[in-house]
Amino acid sequence: MSAIFNFQSLLTVILLLICTCAYIRSLAPSLLDRNKTGLLGVFWKCARIGERKSPYVAVCCIVMAFSILFIQ
Repeated sequence: MSAIFNFQSLLTVILLLICTCAYIRSLAPSLLDRNKTGLLGVFWKCARIGERKSPYVAVCCIVMAFSILFIQ
């Protein structure tokens, strides 16, 4: 089943996107900072969410990992 139709898979993909963009921005900030608008601006926005809301994102990662490992 596609991640679009399964809500838990969609949340996992979004969470991984946020974490990946924040990590890439910490390594190479100029890579994401030059694309703040348009379609590639989504990655810059995900990186900003990952940076500013990092405690909440970390808690969501832990809950999602627990859910995938022990509930499914």
